[in-house]
Amino acid sequence: MSTLSLLQLTKQFGDVKAVNQVSLEVADGEFLCILGPSGCGKSTALRMIGGFEMPSYGDVLIDGASVVDLPPNRRPTAMVFQKYTLWPHMRIWENVAFGLRLRRLPKDQIERKVNDALTLVGLTDYGPRFPTQLSGGEQQRVALARALVLEPKILLLDEPFSNLDALLRVRLREELRRIQRQVHITAIFVTHDQEEALSLADRIAVMNKGRLEQLDVPSAIYANPRSLFVADFIGTMNLLPATQTDHTLQIGNQMLSAPDSFNGTVTVAIRPEDVVVVPETTPDAWHGTIDHLIDLGHYRKAIVLMPGFGELKVYLPKTAIFTEGSAIALVATCYLIYRADQPPVEVSRAAMEQMSAQVT
Repeated sequence: MSTLSLLQLTKQFGDVKAVNQVSLEVADGEFLCILGPSGCGKSTALRMIGGFEMPSYGDVLIDGASVVDLPPNRRPTAMVFQKYTLWPHMRIWENVAFGLRLRRLPKDQIERKVNDALTLVGLTDYGPRFPTQLSGGEQQRVALARALVLEPKILLLDEPFSNLDALLRVRLREELRRIQRQVHITAIFVTHDQEEALSLADRIAVMNKGRLEQLDVPSAIYANPRSLFVADFIGTMNLLPATQTDHTLQIGNQMLSAPDSFNGTVTVAIRPEDVVVVPETTPDAWHGTIDHLIDLGHYRKAIVLMPGFGELKVYLPKTAIFTEGSAIALVATCYLIYRADQPPVEVSRAAMEQMSAQVT
């Protein structure tokens, strides 16, 4: 078993709480991504797990035992950093073997483990080379092999692909996921890249200003963000100020329905893919003008100017026949209503129409 528990983990620098009472559980073999913007505390949390920072308060448990008083070299963890930190004067084989030699393992064990680790990351024949003879992606594979060869219970990765180009990042994260599943190691991956987190993680922990905003599977994080921060940070979202009166939402001079009665200011969140084009004569359709079109290959992104409340981002199929300046009629098929200090309310247009039909 290789489980991780964070209990009220807190790190304070002067008056600033970089990590503020973060508690979570990571299961054996789980791939957890800690996601958030720069300065949210995600890397500080990872460094406390690895022993490179001491918590101001709280605890770190691995397999139920506290490791908070242990130095990094005595914890059952291994870290892959953003920078490769390979020894430039050592060959690749020696770089990977370095930690095993510090542990004074027999030569035959070191040779077997190093060769196995290089094979695992697809660098079987690269042992005799020096780091300067490798590409950035290959160097990061060596850093991963150097961590895995120590057979840690918990693998820690601090934005390891952020210095690589986009295509290589995609390829390496697919390789990382394959390797993690193959060796069945518990992994904690820190990133600010939401696409990276959504494609890699079993679960995502979204952090903001030192706090844990939401912890859930990627599909739930995307479809049901529990706060306005998560809604705005994950994917593309239209956040529209609105006023609700009883069961009616007013957004500028446009209207939507709400499933419950409320009076006050709210925010309506709508994904661009949840806005569909309809005929001009459709009842309750929103009418606007396409201000800008962006061709993204398999779909087109439209910025629509809506009278009364400004811009609305909409995804259109690549076959859609529209030009900048075209009039367009739209209907929101699904949206979320956010109120202060309350969980969001999800609204499906189909469900609302069904409720309305039942009432009439």
